Amino acid sequence: MSQFTSSYSSQSYSSYSSSSTSGGQTTGSAYAQQSQTDPSGTKVQTKSQNLGEPVVSETRQYDAQGRPVLESSTASGGDRRIEGARVEDVTDEKDNEAARRYQERIEDEYAKREGGA
Repeated sequence: MSQFTSSYSSQSYSSYSSSSTSGGQTTGSAYAQQSQTDPSGTKVQTKSQNLGEPVVSETRQYDAQGRPVLESSTASGGDRRIEGARVEDVTDEKDNEAARRYQERIEDEYAKREGGA
């Protein structure tokens, strides 16, 4: 008995850009997306940029069943980097202390209303 193996791949690409000037002020943006699909899954790469700002690149990968595999974003040309696969708490200690005091006051207020304090 012979075994049939299917092999395929596809690619697509789209882009746009626009700009306008009003009152001597020029604004603009550009966007491009490339998609590649093969038996192992799909990879979608996008790049976007507003005039005067760094390029933002994003890559999304999906397995053969369409489930997300990896997600990442970066902004080049500046010192900003966004990691889509990681969440980092950037709240400083001063904000944490203020939030803790606020939470205590709220809890005390509820306790007073319920007759507990």
